[in-house]
Amino acid sequence: MKLLLLEDDDLLAESLAESLKDNGYRTDLATSLGAARSLMATETYALAILDLGLPDGSGLALLRQWRQQGRDLPVLILTARDTWEDKVVGLEGGADDYLTKPFHEPELIARIKALLRRRSGHLSQRLSLNGVCLDEANQSVSVDEGPWHSLTSTEFCLLRYFMHHPDRILSKAHLLDQLYALDQDAAAPNLVEVYIGRLRRHLGRSRIETRRGQGYRFVSH
Repeated sequence: MKLLLLEDDDLLAESLAESLKDNGYRTDLATSLGAARSLMATETYALAILDLGLPDGSGLALLRQWRQQGRDLPVLILTARDTWEDKVVGLEGGADDYLTKPFHEPELIARIKALLRRRSGHLSQRLSLNGVCLDEANQSVSVDEGPWHSLTSTEFCLLRYFMHHPDRILSKAHLLDQLYALDQDAAAPNLVEVYIGRLRRHLGRSRIETRRGQGYRFVSH
């Protein structure tokens, strides 16, 4: 899953991006409203983390614009503005959650996971489909109630994305876009094939279908 982080503090943004990566999320960073608008126009994000005080304006104005445009992705405001009035304005302006600085990174990660679970309809930290159980907390998988197997970060990201989007045909390009942030070196398309092969060794071949010329599909039943 790829997230958008709108934050103009370079040190904080770098620390957050690293923490999010450790938890299986890829992050694109925007340091201004203009950069965030450009990214949102071309990329697909599961969630946005939004500061309010940016060099070129208010993050709240951008959030309101997104909502007016019909963009319904979950948005978590992360800001130093900590009065209850600020929180009310932010939540009524379209935010799904509001966290003030300074903060503890585990709390931020927990809030992000909760928002994404609510969005997907999976209220547990374990996703279960077609005999596959994915534990998001431990980044491990169990098949047909068998033993748990640890996944690499990329295997986990790929399987979680499949399980959040079951029965949809997902192209290699789309999957690569979700697995790698824009500031990373371009990944070879055949990396998707490599990781699909690794997942099939855990899940069996039938659960991830290949659609020739189209992409891959996680079979939900």
